[in-house]
Amino acid sequence: MKNTLCRITGILALAFLATTQAARAQEAVLANIPFAFTAGEVTLPAGEYRVQKVNDDSSPLLIRSTDGNGASIVMTFAASANAPQAKSKLVFNRYGNRYFLAQVWRAGYSQGRGLPKSAKEKEQALAAHNEAPEQVTIVARLMASDH
Repeated sequence: MKNTLCRITGILALAFLATTQAARAQEAVLANIPFAFTAGEVTLPAGEYRVQKVNDDSSPLLIRSTDGNGASIVMTFAASANAPQAKSKLVFNRYGNRYFLAQVWRAGYSQGRGLPKSAKEKEQALAAHNEAPEQVTIVARLMASDH
């Protein structure tokens, strides 16, 4: 009896942990971006942005200004790191004074989302003679999503 109770408690604890992790994976990130940047094919002004999945089962991300001054939906691909990220963050590729959103990471996860290089970014890379771009990281914070 005691053994069965321990098993049930363990199963319930694992189910709760899995549900909590799945819910956290759907959380949006909020970041104050101090420069204009390109996400996909759209250039957005500096400001505070919310980044979240379009829906729970999709890879596109919605990048939306909190003041309504801009939005973009971008396709992404899975990105992975060697260890879980200490902080939520947005990573940009910088060529001169042009910034391109490249990656989105959530704190506590080693899986993130990467954005393919847009035509505009490829053009900038050619103009920079294919030198590696400078990476600029903006720390973000997690927030519960609306859906």
